[in-house]
Amino acid sequence: MDSKAATIDTYIAASPPAAQPALHRIREIFCGAAPDAEETISYRMPAIQGHGILVYFAAFKNHIGIFPPIKGDVRLDEALARYRGSNGNLRFPLDEPIPYGLIERIAQLRAKQDQTKATTQKRSKRSRT
Repeated sequence: MDSKAATIDTYIAASPPAAQPALHRIREIFCGAAPDAEETISYRMPAIQGHGILVYFAAFKNHIGIFPPIKGDVRLDEALARYRGSNGNLRFPLDEPIPYGLIERIAQLRAKQDQTKATTQKRSKRSRT
């Protein structure tokens, strides 16, 4: 795979064919949850960025990875337990159905957290002036 992709489209096109549908769908899910967020390539991975990085996602030989670790929702955390890899990052095996419902919950949580971050940053700026 071309690790120097300039766009998410080129990253996905260079990914293994088995991973491409999942990468497209994950992208759609996060863009839908955070329509004002921007797409970028960071650390050689696709990323969705709002007031910070909402998510990095990447294709590996046997799985799709989602980073950074997801925190802030106990029930979601429990549902994701079987997908946790080292450092809490998520690994969705390519030889199993991708749990898009869980990924939608992740996207909604990360979008909400990003919105909270934006609100907090605005308040902080106002209080300093």
